[in-house]
Amino acid sequence: MKTLIKKDGLKSSSSGAAVEAGVQTVVSEAYREGQSFLAWAGKKFAYRKSLKRNHEDLMQRAGKLWELRDDIREGRSQKRFRKDTIEWIVKGASLSKDMVEMCEQVHSLWQEGMLKRGRLEGELPNRVEVIPPSKIEHKSSLHKYVEEALSFLEDPEIRRIGIWGIVGTGKTTIMKYLNNHDNIDRMFDIVIWVTVPKEWSVVGFQQKIMDRLQLNMGSATDIEKNTQIIFKELKKKKCLILLDEVCHLIELEKIIGVHDIQNCKVVLASRDRGICRDMDVDQLINVKPLSDDEALKMFKEKEGRDIQCWRDGRRSLQIWLNKEGKDEVLELLEFCYNSLDSDAKKDCFLYCALYSEEPEIHICCLLECWRLEGFIRNDGHEILSHLINVSLLESSGNKKSVKMNKVLREMALKISQQREDSKFLAKPSEGLKEPPNLEEWKQVHRISLMDNELHSLPETPDCRDLLTLLLQRNENLIAIPKLFFTSMCCLRVLDLHGTGIKSLPSSLCNLTVLRGLYLNSCNHLVGLPTDIEALKQLEVLDIRATKLSLCQIRTLTWLKLLRVSLSNFGRGSHTQNQSGYVSSFVSLEEFSIDIDSSLRSAMPRVLCQLQPSMGRFLIRTNPAWEDVYFTFRFVVGCQKLTCFQILESFDDPGYNCLKFINGEGMNDAIRKVNNVLELESIWQGPVHAGSLTRLRTLTLVKCPQLKRIFSNGMIQQLSKLEDLRVEECDQIEEVIMESENIGLESNQLPRLKTLTLLNLPRLRSIWVDDSLEWRSLQTIEISTCHLLKKLPFNNANATKLRSIKGQRAWWEALEWKDDGAIKQRLESLCIFN
Repeated sequence: MKTLIKKDGLKSSSSGAAVEAGVQTVVSEAYREGQSFLAWAGKKFAYRKSLKRNHEDLMQRAGKLWELRDDIREGRSQKRFRKDTIEWIVKGASLSKDMVEMCEQVHSLWQEGMLKRGRLEGELPNRVEVIPPSKIEHKSSLHKYVEEALSFLEDPEIRRIGIWGIVGTGKTTIMKYLNNHDNIDRMFDIVIWVTVPKEWSVVGFQQKIMDRLQLNMGSATDIEKNTQIIFKELKKKKCLILLDEVCHLIELEKIIGVHDIQNCKVVLASRDRGICRDMDVDQLINVKPLSDDEALKMFKEKEGRDIQCWRDGRRSLQIWLNKEGKDEVLELLEFCYNSLDSDAKKDCFLYCALYSEEPEIHICCLLECWRLEGFIRNDGHEILSHLINVSLLESSGNKKSVKMNKVLREMALKISQQREDSKFLAKPSEGLKEPPNLEEWKQVHRISLMDNELHSLPETPDCRDLLTLLLQRNENLIAIPKLFFTSMCCLRVLDLHGTGIKSLPSSLCNLTVLRGLYLNSCNHLVGLPTDIEALKQLEVLDIRATKLSLCQIRTLTWLKLLRVSLSNFGRGSHTQNQSGYVSSFVSLEEFSIDIDSSLRSAMPRVLCQLQPSMGRFLIRTNPAWEDVYFTFRFVVGCQKLTCFQILESFDDPGYNCLKFINGEGMNDAIRKVNNVLELESIWQGPVHAGSLTRLRTLTLVKCPQLKRIFSNGMIQQLSKLEDLRVEECDQIEEVIMESENIGLESNQLPRLKTLTLLNLPRLRSIWVDDSLEWRSLQTIEISTCHLLKKLPFNNANATKLRSIKGQRAWWEALEWKDDGAIKQRLESLCIFN
């Protein structure tokens, strides 16, 4: 047959050969295409679904070619082809066997590709690794936090979210729900969960990320190389990284390079708000403690215990905590306390347990007591911020007070009972009408019976170790036994403010190391012991809203902080005589005069009478003014007497600041002016060179007649001013008055970082144009200033500005002098409320 084909082929035409060659070429190309496709499919898993279709198409094409081959063979046998065609067919016959082999190889490659696809599906990491969480009810507070986090993740401008709150509030549960949420599965190619251990390391962190991505780690010591490996993998994906239990700063840019990955988002959970901020989160979610019912449900699901008592608020919580077998809950919380890195922080935290769990603790009061107790010097604000950031204390909305979570307070009291040097008897706000029995007063270091209904105190309690006694706001307490203070030789802080006492017993003079005495709002108090000068260590005395006179305390010349009311100066002709005693207090660092509402009209007269005495005191007789670290504050205004928070701007230590109102010619400046109804200007007369140069914070609040802030020559002296706040001053039209600052140089206010303007209905200008540099300005907050239509900025100044807070309607109404480039630049900094 072969011989016949060869012989007859010599007579066949060339057309058959062309067809046969075409068949072979198409099959060969199809084979190469299939082989290339299958190799590509093994590498690119995303196109794996096309593999079967391509194989079927290839086999159909090969089948048609085989049919064509058979037709050619049939034509050849009937001698319908020319000689050259027959030659091609003879040649093609020898190739037909190769063609079959090639097709068989194609089929084999298809099967290999199918196996490869299976292996790829097994090798690629799952999009999400599901973590079983506790159950969250649809309308629970935790569910709301989850929804809030989801809304932030959907925002393309938000790349980092910080979830923070005290231990036990459900942060991990929220994170787990985010990990498992269907929306997350649709939004991201991969979700990476990392629980960060307390003793974490960069190598261990990188290892967890690489394990999740199924990457081989290079040398454990080559952190930069591993960062590059992680970065190259992550930049191919839309990735969500969930970091739980973060207690240290993690520099993600250096460890995994996420800063340069546009589609990578991070959610971190921490007890420490400061950690979240240090990690540059775009949004913070503060997880508040669960309601009692929600916490009980979570506790049951997590611990599987049968608890029937956590039902009705505070009283039931106490029952639950005290129930047999529940002490371990408090022990678990103690790690928060033990993690504090100094005794000062631990002492300051425990001290807060002296206050009840419901009302908030005024920060200025707290810091002052910490200092008097010897816990702090000048680092009180730093310690307070740390306790807030690690969620051991909660800050109030107005940032003027804090409170302690009731469970943490229970833990603090438990710890205090275990310490030999800090035992507490703390029963504030418990409705006590009678004092605790005498045995309870023994061997304790701090007693808090504030906000009760006490009528009496024990005659001679044994309190030789007592350091603190807080009896404030016991209105029914009208007398203190004669020998009550006899054994309290170590007492440092005594708070009797808001009680009904009329006099203090002579045993008060036994308190030779007493440092703070609070008598404010003791409206009936008229008498002090005659030998009051025995209190040689007394630093702080508050006699506002009492019937005491300056004459009665004139011998306490070593006082550092004195708070009085205008009524303590007496009335009529007695006022000037009392004013003369002011210069006796040569060691004062703060002197405040509270304006009684009934005597407000007398304020100008008293100030005029007081000024010569204050001038002698401040300028001539006080050697402390030679010390550059010396601090002095002079306050005149209306204050809340029952909490004595004179220094409302608590977030600034206030070094080298003098608070003085209408103080023409004084050598320093006002720091905080609050609720002075008739004040029109904060400075009158010439501004001498060197005045105001130490002022860092200026706050003006509720001065409805104030019209001028920076009078002529004043702004040039404010070289260190960092924070300016003006609030509820109805007459203010300009922050920097054009008429009083003609020719103002561009470098004014070089250190101003924060500018806050709130509720200023007539404000129309911060500065007349954009000529100032604003070289340090970082934050602006503007609210309810509807007439303010222009901002003093251009594309070249205020280069450090990071945020502009305000209402969107106000922002949209602003006027811009250019084509909108400045607006576009600044709008990216806006935070609308």
